[in-house]
Amino acid sequence: MLFKIVLLFLIGMAVLAMFGRLRLPGPGGRRISFGRAKTGKCPACGRHRIGRGPCACGKG
Repeated sequence: MLFKIVLLFLIGMAVLAMFGRLRLPGPGGRRISFGRAKTGKCPACGRHRIGRGPCACGKG
């Protein structure tokens, strides 16, 4: 019984790992984001932007 529980747990973790490595086909191989906003980096200074507002450097 304990062996079955451990086996099901390991199979479940393997399935989650496969979904974590899932990429979209095509150029670039973008990762699939489930509900996360893609804010990216500021083109002027290269820092990560938080939210949709302008960058703190004032250029991007």
